Amino acid sequence: MNLVQKHGGNLRHASQISGLPVEELLDFSASINPLGFPEWLRPLISSQISTLVHYPDPEAEGLVRALADQHQVDPAQVIVGNGASELLFLLPQVLPQQRLLVPVPSYGDYVSLAAAAGLPVDSLPLRQEDDFQLNLDQLAASLTEDHLVILGHPNNPTGKLCDPRLLRQVILDHPENYFIIDESFIDLSDPQQSLRQQRPANLIIIQSMTKGWGIPGLRLGYALADKNIVTAMQQLRPDWSVNSLAQAVGIRALQDHDFLLQSRNYIKRQRHKLFEQLKAIPLLFPLSSDANFLLVKLVDTKVTSQQIADKLLKKGIIIRVCDNFPGLDSCYFRVAVRPPVEQQRLVEGLRQCFDLPTVQLKKDKTPAIMFQGTGSNAGKSILTAALCRILHQDGVSVAPFKAQNMSLNSGITCQGGEMGRAQLLQAQACRLDADVRMNPVLLKPSSSVASQVIVCGKVLETMDFGVYAERRGEIFTRVQQCYDSLAAEHQVMVLEGAGSPAEINLKSRDIVNMNMARHAAAKVLLVGDIDRGGVFASFVGTLELLDEWERSQVSGFVINRFRGDKTLLGDALEQTTLRTGKPFFGIVPYLQNLGLPEEDSVDFKDGVLDGKKPEGETLDIALIDLPHISNFTDVDALRIEADVHLRRVCHVAELGQPDAVILPGTKNVISDLDYLITSGLAAAIRQLAETGVTEIVGICGGYQFMGDEIADPHGIESSGKTCPGLGLLPLSTTLQPNKTMTRCRATHLPSGETVVGYEIHHGTSRGENLKTLISREDGEEIGSCRAGYEHIWGTYLHGIFDADQFRRWFLDRLRQRKGWHPVGEVQTFYDLEPSLDRLADHVRAALDMDRVYQVLGL
Repeated sequence: MNLVQKHGGNLRHASQISGLPVEELLDFSASINPLGFPEWLRPLISSQISTLVHYPDPEAEGLVRALADQHQVDPAQVIVGNGASELLFLLPQVLPQQRLLVPVPSYGDYVSLAAAAGLPVDSLPLRQEDDFQLNLDQLAASLTEDHLVILGHPNNPTGKLCDPRLLRQVILDHPENYFIIDESFIDLSDPQQSLRQQRPANLIIIQSMTKGWGIPGLRLGYALADKNIVTAMQQLRPDWSVNSLAQAVGIRALQDHDFLLQSRNYIKRQRHKLFEQLKAIPLLFPLSSDANFLLVKLVDTKVTSQQIADKLLKKGIIIRVCDNFPGLDSCYFRVAVRPPVEQQRLVEGLRQCFDLPTVQLKKDKTPAIMFQGTGSNAGKSILTAALCRILHQDGVSVAPFKAQNMSLNSGITCQGGEMGRAQLLQAQACRLDADVRMNPVLLKPSSSVASQVIVCGKVLETMDFGVYAERRGEIFTRVQQCYDSLAAEHQVMVLEGAGSPAEINLKSRDIVNMNMARHAAAKVLLVGDIDRGGVFASFVGTLELLDEWERSQVSGFVINRFRGDKTLLGDALEQTTLRTGKPFFGIVPYLQNLGLPEEDSVDFKDGVLDGKKPEGETLDIALIDLPHISNFTDVDALRIEADVHLRRVCHVAELGQPDAVILPGTKNVISDLDYLITSGLAAAIRQLAETGVTEIVGICGGYQFMGDEIADPHGIESSGKTCPGLGLLPLSTTLQPNKTMTRCRATHLPSGETVVGYEIHHGTSRGENLKTLISREDGEEIGSCRAGYEHIWGTYLHGIFDADQFRRWFLDRLRQRKGWHPVGEVQTFYDLEPSLDRLADHVRAALDMDRVYQVLGL
């Protein structure tokens, strides 16, 4: 018998037999947690490396105390060991009974420990006709005074639990006998069925921590017993039996109640699916189980489980042959509950072993949750990013998705596709490269009735809303394809809706809210912004306007941006739940200075930059607000600098004489240039440029404004006219049908600093008497100034101010122009990672994450 058969999980040995590398093997023989180990394990072990130079606590007193607190017992009744097996083998040496009574089939080491102690074994057969369920009356009738009883709860390999009430009564009725109950798999089964609480004096509980926490390599188990038994075991057990890493992991594991709950829910679902899949194979008879494994009998006795195991091993699949379990023969094997894809491979492999046709198993939908709002700007994007980061922190492979985004804030993926800036941030929250499948449709309004439609990262065309609605069907099909392919690569999807799902004039054409939720089988959390008022009316009103099937998609509510004392909400939560039947998942407090890019221009237009200028040496930088402003997040990095006051300018009277003026990007250069001229801002900006005191900077569309003219011969944004520019740069721009979309790295020549960002523009700009300021790695000029006037310049590079060294150089030049000393060193680092972690911590504390995991089925 090889090691794989006896113990399971020996991948190295299986690799030698099969000739396959370890990473290609699927191990169904090892019955440990199918979710693996919790996400905190890796950093915890890393932090404990230094303890390896010290001897561990010889009695593991810290872990013993933690276990005693967990189970509300005297620490003298707890002993930990180098796995449950060490403790099992010690017990017969300290107990008075002279014979061992063991229900069979059961864990083979029960018989081995009797042999090691020189105890004869009496077997209590479990019958297949009774589904291998232990008959407690038969157990009681078989007992003599010299019997030590040992049984698994749940039993291995049958996976059966006993009735704890009846089993406890048997134990109480036989005080002269000791009972060892092995609950090594109870945490992955049903802890409510454990006999740990109110344990009789003649009951010893054995518990493995390696199964539930996925750490068989650390070897950790414990026993709960009478203190005299524990003392006797300690005298036999060598010091330092449990290493310091295992002790630290055990203490931390007892603080994490969520992981095992998630694991049990996952196992319950997967076990049912595996049972049904195996039952559909005519030559197999799977037995029902309460544990994280299934015992399977071969109906056709012409083939043995070993022969099946050998065939499967050639396919890289390991199962547990059970002919060495007392009470079982060569017809039985055991398989562990595993993730869906692995279980499907097992089932397909088994069907092939019997020369049965492969059945295409229906793939379950990837677990998904969706934030929808009672209206726009409720905080859906930020909450989506927060949950993405939370799930990533928890070790879940997660991806964001928004079917359709209407925004002028966009960015470029590494593959050169254009998508919404919010989904770029959400991808970063997941620590993923941005993928246009995360935002398959981007609508960039170019007028009050039309938008440029970008599908899968590429411009489709500019459409009015009527034409777009007519083409909704074909576009939604593309959306669904994007979602399905992306979801297949991840464990969880976090979706974001748009606007409100209760817009009854738009519902029939919806591709981003409830119709998308239905396709994804996503549980919907409805988000309301309490800072805007009327949040409870919004919740109730939204539910009232939803169809019944849409209401069924909604799992509950989230209140966002709450300020003040939660007790002031009174019974509003209860009343809302009473009216709607939907619970609240959390109240997220308002978070000041979030430090993350906004989804669209709502907060920008609402005055997020309109704060009072601080005292002291503070630079005054004016950002010109435009009707079709886009990518205003280009200035986000300036907002975090202590010596900068960044303000929004809408009217010429607000302009003043700032230290710098920034002309941002725009989705409609022709229209917004006309706005600058008619509003008087164009003339005022020219006047500032002539003084030489104010630096004028144009980014993308703003760069095009600064030239002598803008031509639109192809009618991209107009009827084909040519417009005079601001005349600040000797530059002519021609709008082109093909859109430039690329990420790039460049050098700002005057400072020598590297700047990184992306280009998104329709125009090409050419001119004479221009000085190159910014040059791409391929030598292409993407930024320039008029020769001799370096304080008037522009660039096509979005994100130029994100570069910390360049940003400080730019600000220090402004300071020197004012006669102030330059700061010199970088003062702030524009890094979104700390802000994402801060956001995740904030939202995690506010949401009922147990309930979130529950609706996800994790």
